[in-house]
Amino acid sequence: MEAPFIFGKLATDDEYTDRQEEMQLLKNNFTSLINTIIISPRRWGKSTLVNRVAESFKKDRKAKTVICRLDIFNCRTEQQFYNAYANAILKSTTSAWEEFVSGVTKYLGKFIPKLTFSDVSQTYEFSFGLELKDPHLSIDEILDLPQKIAMDTDRKIVVCIDEFQNVHAYPDSLAFQQQLRAHWQLHSKVCYCLYGSKRHLLMNIFNEYEMPFYRFGDMHFLQKIKREEWVKFITKRFKATGKHISAALSGKIADTMQNHPYYVQQYSQQIWLRTQDECNEKILDEALNGLIDQLSLLFTNIIDSLKARQISFLLAIVDGETSFTSQETLQKYNLGSSANVKNLKNALLEKDIIDIIDSKNIEIQDPVFQLWIKKRFT
Repeated sequence: MEAPFIFGKLATDDEYTDRQEEMQLLKNNFTSLINTIIISPRRWGKSTLVNRVAESFKKDRKAKTVICRLDIFNCRTEQQFYNAYANAILKSTTSAWEEFVSGVTKYLGKFIPKLTFSDVSQTYEFSFGLELKDPHLSIDEILDLPQKIAMDTDRKIVVCIDEFQNVHAYPDSLAFQQQLRAHWQLHSKVCYCLYGSKRHLLMNIFNEYEMPFYRFGDMHFLQKIKREEWVKFITKRFKATGKHISAALSGKIADTMQNHPYYVQQYSQQIWLRTQDECNEKILDEALNGLIDQLSLLFTNIIDSLKARQISFLLAIVDGETSFTSQETLQKYNLGSSANVKNLKNALLEKDIIDIIDSKNIEIQDPVFQLWIKKRFT
């Protein structure tokens, strides 16, 4: 029997829980061609949410809306971005190899294309060279590609780009963002859904007045799934496989993992695997200890990469401290001066270890890492 809990990949159908409100918001924005920005820490379900909405449009033949999705996590340069962008647009708007080749010829004729086809995976790939007489004009054509196709085919196109904060690291990132915004804001039949996991970088891109993407669209901060939804989901998934878990224990799972979508699913799976018929407190404890031990080497490597005061700052968070610059806290955790606290925050933020909600509300992103720290250092 397959475990009824999914983590580490896109959840579908019964594996997916809640997010009805967020799904409806995205559907409405996509239908109305409203640009949307989604921000949340890693593994909170952004990609699954966008995927679910995309599938709903795919099933609706009357919608005449094409959802194009691409992940630019591995795009480290502008050329890699353009290549991934062109590929994604053409693949999502064509249904066969012949149409794909025709689209390359029709819309990107100034490029020197390289077309490859995999017999095993039945996929095709387009890449381009930069031996161009007028490269600037050709880049313009790529950025206007979805608008051109939408106009020619009388369809709406929604371009969804995951890990968008990566553009922040491109050489001359500001000029690159200006170029994107200059084109995308003129598209009448296309909208963009831009999302990622590094809140501080995305806030810089979309919320700083001097940045090109300032107020580019509807900004949405994805929230954790509510406890009551997890209780219903966990008990239902156990019941569907002939096992039983009480609402109280299901709630304890959600509480222990701080409603973190990835870890609630993973912890639930470990509990389900240990349950024969009826779940109990002992099984929850065994599963939690097993999960913490399973990830111990990873967490040890993280700690080994940190400086002593960075670890002390994490301990302060674990202990529930909020006044990090008070003399009492500075002395208790040996954090140095109040000015040094800002440096500690920024360093841990850059490493994606913490998330700063506001000046007094700072969270360790990984709830199991927090439990491991508490177990090892306190």
